[in-house]
Amino acid sequence: QVQLVESGGGLVQAGGSLRLSCAASERTFSSYAMGWFRQAPGKEREFVAAISWSGAGTYYANFVKGRFIISRDNAKSTVYLQMNILKPEDTAVYYCAARTRGIISTRAYEYIYWGQGTRVTVSS
Repeated sequence: QVQLVESGGGLVQAGGSLRLSCAASERTFSSYAMGWFRQAPGKEREFVAAISWSGAGTYYANFVKGRFIISRDNAKSTVYLQMNILKPEDTAVYYCAARTRGIISTRAYEYIYWGQGTRVTVSS
C-alpha cells in the first residue's frame, strides 16, 4: 500500500522550467519502476516518462524527449521529473505512479499505485 505524493507543480511561462517530485511512503520503492503521466482537461491520461528500478533505464514520450528528464533517488524514496523548455501544451495535471515490478512500462494499467497529481500550467 504505497502512498505517493507529488509536489512542485505551479505556473510558469513558456520556455521556463519546473521540477516535480514524487515521494513514496515505503522503502520497497527501490524495487519499483516509476512513471509520470499527465492529463489535460478533456483529454485522456497520457504517458510522459518512466524509469527502471535502478535508474539505469529511462524512456520518454516523443513529445517530451530532449526537454524532460526523469531521475530517482532510492535512498530518499523519491522520483523526479525535471521539465525544461515548457510549452503551453504541457499544461496538465501530472501524476506519479509506481509498478510492483522493476522494468519500465508505458501503459497506465500496469501501474498499481498513483499519487493525487500536481498541476502544471504553462502560459504563453
